[in-house]
Amino acid sequence: MPTSEAFAIIPARWNSTRFPGKLLYQVAGKPLLRRVWERCLRAKNLASVIIATDDMRIAEAAFDWGAEVALTSPRHPSGTDRVAEVAKKTTEFAYIINIQGDEPLVDPRLVNKLVEKLRSDRKIGIVTAAHPFENPAEASSPHQVKVVVDRDSNALYFSRAAIPSSWGDFSAAEERGRLGKLPSLFLRHQGIYGFRRDTLLQFVRWKPGPLERAESLEQLRALENGVKVHVLVTAKGSPGIDTPEDARALEQKLARAKQRSVS
Repeated sequence: MPTSEAFAIIPARWNSTRFPGKLLYQVAGKPLLRRVWERCLRAKNLASVIIATDDMRIAEAAFDWGAEVALTSPRHPSGTDRVAEVAKKTTEFAYIINIQGDEPLVDPRLVNKLVEKLRSDRKIGIVTAAHPFENPAEASSPHQVKVVVDRDSNALYFSRAAIPSSWGDFSAAEERGRLGKLPSLFLRHQGIYGFRRDTLLQFVRWKPGPLERAESLEQLRALENGVKVHVLVTAKGSPGIDTPEDARALEQKLARAKQRSVS
């Protein structure tokens, strides 16, 4: 029978359309995945942190760091399916935190809050996070997922489109300018999830619905099936690494932070 403990699973795959092998890409002397793993270890509400992968290059590197590794099927269509495979075998945990391996600045305090929210409200099946765009004009990008929430911070909808949208006929340039004047209206969804164990196992049994297929966003599967998804809205988020340029920008950011700390 599951206890009230939580553990994190970091789904890790080698292939990436825009940046193959990125999880082992070295940033300031450490692979991206190791940075994520080390930050997860600092979350006091986690009893364990597991890296789930089907690639021996990732597994062997993680073993060398001292990480716990679960080898999974190579046939999973998504990271959530990979997480669920591990969760099925770890029946002692009530809560599973799915943490992306390409968010090396994930905040351990946010991870703790995800666990606390699941423990405190049994009506919530899934909890995730979002934050205002630093540059609101980026809300027009389909690569940035947006979320709108109700007054209780439960998700109403996730989209690649800029939501909410105001009525009007805007050119592309006018649209970017309009978005830039609405800094707090657009929330960027951060790809981190806390699941109740039974909700996660049910989630991967459901087939993708029309909204999920239209947006190519699997979190919509939860909303289409009536699962309450609570959104923790934070002041800032952690940047995801999608391209080599993103990784170089992170390296520069870390170098500046190190320089400030010694000056």
